Amino acid sequence: MTDTVLYEQTGHIGRLTLNNPARHNSLGQGELEAIQDYLSAVEMSSDVRVLIVTGAGEKTFCAGASLAELGAGKISGDCFQATTDQLAALSVPTIASLNGNVFGGGVELALSCDFRVGIEGSRMRVPAAAIGLCYPISGINRFVERLGVNLAKRILVASEEFSADAMLEIGFLDHLVLPAQRGQMTDKLAQHIAGLAPLAVKSMKQILQQAAAGGIDMDEARELSDRCSSSEDLQEGFAAQREKRQPRFQGA
Repeated sequence: MTDTVLYEQTGHIGRLTLNNPARHNSLGQGELEAIQDYLSAVEMSSDVRVLIVTGAGEKTFCAGASLAELGAGKISGDCFQATTDQLAALSVPTIASLNGNVFGGGVELALSCDFRVGIEGSRMRVPAAAIGLCYPISGINRFVERLGVNLAKRILVASEEFSADAMLEIGFLDHLVLPAQRGQMTDKLAQHIAGLAPLAVKSMKQILQQAAAGGIDMDEARELSDRCSSSEDLQEGFAAQREKRQPRFQGA
């Protein structure tokens, strides 16, 4: 593993940190492979209930793919897309904790997460059109799915820059806080999600993703729903309500 991507777990919360602030946390082949490996480990874990994705430093969350490696042919858009596709498909909820500006593929990386916490004074822009690059197809599809075609045009075709307030207004951000409050807001959201019933959370996320992609597999959705209805977690949830206490979900 490279030291420019770090991973740690505290309780049921995983944290993946892009750790190359000198290069605006841009992602080369080594970083992309490390992220994919960590995401695979999270997917296989029965203990992680929510994943935080953040960046080191105070300036930039992520500037996307390394332009130096792209120009040298060391990585491709397909490699970057494989990473964002894997992040978007992760079964557990994900939170992008944006420690600064968001540029290029970093915008899609954040958009691949389920929730985004941003800070006052930050900016967002995808400069693909300004450098002559057609953004990868699956990435374009993600922008349309998550934000709608009109906003996708502003972000990709017009290469528009968005302020922090504008990011909140268009729905890119779920929470906008002062820089000093970002960690607390992120942890509060992560702890809240980690305390919910894992089976129900995963099932609803999967069904919602299918709906956003254009169609729900009804047989699979019913199977997921039935599994939750017969789970020990549901019985624990009912018991906790009756006894006026916090539930202790086990994910079974």
